[in-house]
Amino acid sequence: MHRHLQGGLVKIAFIGTHGIGKTTLCFELAAELKKRDQSVDMVKEVARSCPLPINQETTLSAQTWILHTQIANEIAAAEAYEIVICDRSVMDNYAYLIHRLQPIGHLDELIRGWIATYDHLFKVPIIGRPTYDGTRDTNKEFQWGIDEEVERLVARFGLVPHRLDPTRRGHWMADILKIVVPGLVIRQESLFPED
Repeated sequence: MHRHLQGGLVKIAFIGTHGIGKTTLCFELAAELKKRDQSVDMVKEVARSCPLPINQETTLSAQTWILHTQIANEIAAAEAYEIVICDRSVMDNYAYLIHRLQPIGHLDELIRGWIATYDHLFKVPIIGRPTYDGTRDTNKEFQWGIDEEVERLVARFGLVPHRLDPTRRGHWMADILKIVVPGLVIRQESLFPED
C-alpha cells in the first residue's frame, strides 16, 4: 500500500446512498481491524453536523460545507492513524449536490482528484427502505435517486469499486476482510480468535 499525501497508509470508504448500512459496516470493520492490532480511525458522516439544510432541501453552501469538512476530517485522521475508514466518500456528498443542483466545475475536479486517495471503495447496495433517525430522509425515491447519482459518478470517474452482494448481507464483513486484510502489516497475533 502507498502512503497518501495526507499521511495515512490505507484509506477505505463505503459508498452508496443513505440508509443502507454504511455506518454499521464502518464500525464493524474498525472493530475487526483493531482486533488485529491495527491503528484505525473512522471519519463519520459529517452531514449530521451541518448547520445548513440537507437531504432534499440541500443547497450549494450546505454541500460545499459537507464536502470540505469531510476532506478536512480525512486529512486529520490520516495524520494520526495508519488506516482510515470513511463512512462515505467525498463522491457520495457530491451526489447529493448534483441530484439537487448540477455538477459544479471546480468541485467536479476536486472530487475527481480526491477520489483517487481511497485505496478501497466498497459499494453498498440498497437492501431496504431507510428508517427515520431524526436526520435521515426516508423517501424511497430520493434514496434511489441518490444511489443512481453515485452510480453515474462511479462510471464518469472510471471507478471500479468492490460491490457488496445484496444476497450475502450476513457475509459482507467476511467479504470485506478478504479484500482488506491481505494488504495490511499484521503486528501480532489477533487478540481474539476468529469466529
